[in-house]
Amino acid sequence: MTPLFPQFVAEISSNHNRDLDRCFRMIEAAAKSGCAAAKFQLFRVDELFAPEILRHSPDHRARMDWELPEHFLPRLKACCDDNGIGFACTPFHLDAVDMLEPLTAFYKIASYELLWDGLLEKVAATGKPVVLSTGMANLSEIDHAVRVLKQAGASAITLLHCVSSYPTSAEQANLAAIGVMRDAFGLPVGWSDHSADPRIVLRAALKWEAPMIEFHLDLDEAGAEFDGGHCWLPNAIAQVIEDVSVSLSADGRALKEPVPAEQDERPWRADPEDGLRPLQSTRAVWIDAVHEAERKARA
Repeated sequence: MTPLFPQFVAEISSNHNRDLDRCFRMIEAAAKSGCAAAKFQLFRVDELFAPEILRHSPDHRARMDWELPEHFLPRLKACCDDNGIGFACTPFHLDAVDMLEPLTAFYKIASYELLWDGLLEKVAATGKPVVLSTGMANLSEIDHAVRVLKQAGASAITLLHCVSSYPTSAEQANLAAIGVMRDAFGLPVGWSDHSADPRIVLRAALKWEAPMIEFHLDLDEAGAEFDGGHCWLPNAIAQVIEDVSVSLSADGRALKEPVPAEQDERPWRADPEDGLRPLQSTRAVWIDAVHEAERKARA
């Protein structure tokens, strides 16, 4: 059977630069590119890193400039609605789960938070779909996280194979892990892309039938994370989404029968009795049509 077309999810991450108008333009770009959803991240740096890290690391303290203003959330949801795509968000602290519950279409758990049972339990208890990235994790850790989610009430879980390396090379992508996790957990398994490589995304969609593909979107190479080498620009990802769509449409149905475009040519095949084209029944109709045309010409 032809695999379902994957849902493409535009991860805005910190490329919004804390600019609401820029957020709107990114949502619009995601919709125009063919995405099913735009996803944001809701974190506070002082609840993301331990105090001793922030005390001694200016680089980590500087990520406060990447925080999404919380008062943006309702307007981002409204903009997604206006553009016909879903709004989603990753919570990085427990209060964020409550803030997002009336707004988000699904919760995304980032790879770095996969080990935090408390966050998994709170997200699962909302009853909303959960998407779990699995970068850096082994099967045992993923199994534990899935069990925690299910025991806390999650009923719709999607796993994303992910490589927490920016950018991810083809040699490190290990897309075969999608099949391994699908077999191990009996859950949908997609791909969270950090490669910005169309060949890798196409392979995830077409070979491994990833039902969801998340990617980092930037507008103009001016996003806070663009220099990491893992972000896509709108035109580039739009072409990949179109390529996936065309490739999957070419699979057709698991039947061998004439397609509509062939119907007019079927009568012009070689006749089984004399090996000449077209079929004898077609020749008779064709000759009759010629004679009729000649008659009208003489009249």
